[in-house]
Amino acid sequence: MPEAFPEIRTLDDMLEEAKGLSPVPAAVVGAASHSVLHAAGEAARAGLIEPVLFGPADRIGPLATELDLDFPVVDVDSDVAAAESAVAAVGSGDVRMLIKGDIHTDVFLRPIIRHLRRGPRISHVFATELASYHKLLFITDAAINIAPDIRAKAEILQNTVNLTWWLGNKRARVAALSATETVNPAIPSTLDAACLAKMGERGQIAHAQIDGPLAFDIAISAESARIKGVISPVAGHADILLVPDLVSGNILYKDLEYLAGARFAGIVLGACVPVVLTSRSDPETTRLASLALARVAEHRQARVDPLPPVETGSCGHPSH
Repeated sequence: MPEAFPEIRTLDDMLEEAKGLSPVPAAVVGAASHSVLHAAGEAARAGLIEPVLFGPADRIGPLATELDLDFPVVDVDSDVAAAESAVAAVGSGDVRMLIKGDIHTDVFLRPIIRHLRRGPRISHVFATELASYHKLLFITDAAINIAPDIRAKAEILQNTVNLTWWLGNKRARVAALSATETVNPAIPSTLDAACLAKMGERGQIAHAQIDGPLAFDIAISAESARIKGVISPVAGHADILLVPDLVSGNILYKDLEYLAGARFAGIVLGACVPVVLTSRSDPETTRLASLALARVAEHRQARVDPLPPVETGSCGHPSH
């Protein structure tokens, strides 16, 4: 029988729910870094994870001693080996979460995409909390897919809609962003946005109310929409912002963080296990919130009413 969960509307709500769950064994990939180990220790003390450290033991050991940490270490001599070994540990059941440490994103993701992809696409989402907005705002994809075409955008969007479903929103409002709210053949992202809105109307993207193209101001401000004469059920109430490409999404995310004081949690979607992809410059609050989001999403996914089935990939032990 599916459980009834309240909708999560703040990152603090997310963290509180995660702290009530049992910690899971988590691979910290590229753990030979003071900041990475400190974050792993804080996450363990918060009861979110049981870290397993992947990297060179001769570098991890002194740092762990300095920080008074005593976690298992998988001794590997390169970032490539650390990523591959962590994915193999998922296949053997030794870990249930993957966390990016001091390792390049492409090296970290390569074996995940090869062996742990579930569904058609791996993508990334930021859950964003702003004092000036009345609920969490999900921004996708600002970290993985560089220049997605219309099919890729639909897959990215479905990943994020699935996440918001697990978090308690049964019909997410989606703004497919562009520079303008009118279709302009000279701006390809307006054409993609209009197509995505039609796909939503016809159920090709499930459980979402999609409108686009929408400029950012209209997506988050009903007053802007009124002034501009745009009638949209999404205007001022967007749950998800689908950005045109990685560059625009990355700029938006960093603008909100550095100029608007936004709080973030960021995770990878579309893999067989939770994957946390944080930046080396992210504050501790972002790292903990990201782990909480990953943990809560995994817990709820198995316990709420399921969405329509999607094409699945293999989640077994990877072949090497």
